[in-house]
Amino acid sequence: MPSQKLMLSWWLLNVTLLAAGIVTLALSIVWRQPDILMNLVLPDMDLTVGLVLGAFFLVTWAFSIGAVIQKNHITIGLALLNWILIVAMLYLTAAGSVIWFFTLRIRNNFHTRWSQQTPSTRIAIQDMFKCCGYFNGTDLVEMGGTFCADPNFVAQTQSFCVTPITQEANDTLNPIFSTVYGFMAILLCFFMATLCVINERKKEERFKKIDAKRGGRGFV
Repeated sequence: MPSQKLMLSWWLLNVTLLAAGIVTLALSIVWRQPDILMNLVLPDMDLTVGLVLGAFFLVTWAFSIGAVIQKNHITIGLALLNWILIVAMLYLTAAGSVIWFFTLRIRNNFHTRWSQQTPSTRIAIQDMFKCCGYFNGTDLVEMGGTFCADPNFVAQTQSFCVTPITQEANDTLNPIFSTVYGFMAILLCFFMATLCVINERKKEERFKKIDAKRGGRGFV
């Protein structure tokens, strides 16, 4: 059998994958609840990506349990597990890259999202951040609410929504981006640990076959 240290490492990574799946799934559900600002920063499509990722992690975890409990000479399950982990890593790379590219032009990208909001949503955000308009006081400004109710005040104010919105978005997206690549480290380590388990099991089976040919006398 593979060494106890190797199997302990494998099981620790297995549990870490389970935790990652639960956290990703839970946050994708919680963040989908009605919240004006969170819904602006993380639209439904982004949360659906997270939901799929969390479910994929949990399915991979369940498959890994079935693969590792097989007899030593049956390594096809572990080999398939590694292919699944490769797919997961590709998915993570794509998701992380999308977030990264989005943040490179975050001010312009959120201008597009701002333009897609309803007037009532824009008014609520203006009141929340005490700002008027996006890039300036005439850029998609909504008259109303408590802060931008007076056109004369709006014309004179220097408080625009682009800065607080993008700051809030960065505070949300940067940890998500870091977490995505943290998950990549988990998957890569799990992939390597599984590869080691496969090699150790194959080595043990090879020695068993050699031993059987020698009449069970071993190598002494």
